[in-house]
This record gives sequence, structure tokens and C-alpha cells, in this order.
Amino acid sequence: MESTRTLTDKIFLILKGLGMGAANKVPGVSGGVVAFVAGFYEEFIYSLKKVNGKAFKLLINGRFKSFFNYINGRFLSLLFLGMVISYFSISKVLDYLIKYYELYVWSVFFGMIVGSIYYINKDFKDWNYKTYASLAIGIIVGLSISFFNPAKENDNLWFVFFCGIISVSGMTLPGFSGSFILILLGNYVLLLVDSVNALYDTFYEVLGGNFTFISNTERLRMLKVLAVFTLGSITGLVTFSHVLSYILKHYKSVTLSAIIGFIIGSLGVVWPWKETVYKTNIDGHYILDSTDQKIIENYRRFMPELNTETYYAIAFVCFGIAIVLALEWYGQKTRKTHE
Repeated sequence: MESTRTLTDKIFLILKGLGMGAANKVPGVSGGVVAFVAGFYEEFIYSLKKVNGKAFKLLINGRFKSFFNYINGRFLSLLFLGMVISYFSISKVLDYLIKYYELYVWSVFFGMIVGSIYYINKDFKDWNYKTYASLAIGIIVGLSISFFNPAKENDNLWFVFFCGIISVSGMTLPGFSGSFILILLGNYVLLLVDSVNALYDTFYEVLGGNFTFISNTERLRMLKVLAVFTLGSITGLVTFSHVLSYILKHYKSVTLSAIIGFIIGSLGVVWPWKETVYKTNIDGHYILDSTDQKIIENYRRFMPELNTETYYAIAFVCFGIAIVLALEWYGQKTRKTHE
């Protein structure tokens, strides 16, 4: 029975990693929210904090088992396995769904965020002037980010490294979407689409015995960009975890209220009923243009019309809320089982 339960826990941990990986790739959605709602956020942060000088000493001295146990390796490896699988599977499905069923996808995520706000807020009782101020700041920052205009693409390796550091904010800070930050920095397509597809194509070719990518200058550039981005992400993940671990230990209530604010603020980014607005410059004048060749400048939000599509979208919002409540129920059941 114990071994079965342990196997089940491992499978669910991989599934949680899948959820975090998928959420991290969707602009406006934070993988940290998945960790928070599923009940492993603090363990995730404290496990990452263990990647420190002592851990590297154990690794350099060849004490691999001690290193693995010290950093909570089983937990982190299963979680990251789920994230990696997600980038080459679920995220591909998400790309397809967003392309053809955009309204319904955003509706599900909107519902999940609403459910997350309910879940986090219901157990938070330490409301005072400090936590209310922190909540307000979180909401303002979350809303403000959604109105920034995106920059142009930049493949400078130092900037790519910086993007890697920033992009993992969504994993460590619930409500703060790393992928949306990448859109604002202008590198979302370069780092989360083009470079990932380049790696996927390279793996596929190598498995088939085809090594022609070695002479493909553009492919090698994309792989180099992805490698630097990954290094930046790892650096950011470890750095953020140390900072957040300290903050959670000494200022837990203020931090949690700010996280609730971030999540509330992020609702503006994932509002399902939004219309894409395109801008182009002709003869020095900006005009709106809906053709596919133009660059997205911002979003024009509007209230939905009451029609069949809207009713379906509302149903998907409810479905998103139900997913979070189901995760909460599973988390409570798991904790009771282990007690």
C-alpha cells in the first residue's frame, strides 16, 4: 500500500510539473500559481534554496547521493521532468488550442486564476494595514504590467541571459507571468517558440542519424541562444529562491498578501474577451490594422456579447475554477493521508 501511494505521489508530482510548465509558457499565467494551489510552493522554494555552496561542495567531492538528498533531489527531479515533458508536449497542444480556440483557453485560465485567488485568500487571516498596503501594491503592479508596450526582439546573448533570469519569476512568484514579461522584452517568440522548436528539430534529426544541423548557421545560433537562456533561467531560479525563502521566513504575511495582489492584477492580462489591436506606421501616422502581417501593439478589452460562444466561454471559466477546487481537494486529501 505504501509503495503504491508513493508511486501515485510521484506520478502526481510529474503532473504538477506538467501544469507548471504549461502555465509558464502561456502569457499572463504564472506557473507559481499552480505550485501555490497544489500545495507545494514552499517546498519548491526551500528545495531550490538548498542549491548553495554546501551542495556544490558535495557534488565536487563526488558525494552524489548526499548531494541528491540535500537538495531534495527526488522532488525537484520529478517536478522538472514534468516541466521538460510539458515543453515538448502539452505546450505544443496549448499552442494549437490558443490558435484555434483562443477564447475558451483564456476562459479556462481566467477561471483558474479566480479559483486561485479564492484558495489563497480563504486561509489568509492576517489582514492589517501592512498587508492591505502590500495587497494594493501587488494589484497595481500586476495591472500596470499588462499595459506596457512590447519591445523589439533582441538576440544579444547578455540580454538573452537577463531574459532567462526574469522569465523564471513566474515559477517563483505566483501571479507574475514570466512569459508575459518576455513579450514585453520582445523575446517571447525567440526564446519560447523559435529556439525550443530548433532544439526539438535537432533532437528529431539526431535520433534519425542526421547531423546536418552542424553546418546550419541559423540552427546553431538558435541552440546557442537557448543554452544561454537556460543558463540564465537556472541562475534566476536559484537566486530568486534564496531571496523568496528569506522573505517568506521573515515577512510571510506581507509577501502572501502581495502575491494575492499580483494574482488579482494578472486577471487583466488573461481577460478572455479581448480583441487584438494592430498598429503600423504609414507616412508618419499610426493606424489600426487587422492584417496578420502587422505587429501586435496592445489589446483592446471589451465586454462580451451574450451569445452561444459567450455562454460556452463562461462554462469554461467555471471549469477553470473547478480544476483549482479539485487540486485543493486532492492536496487536502494527500496531507490527511500523510498525517
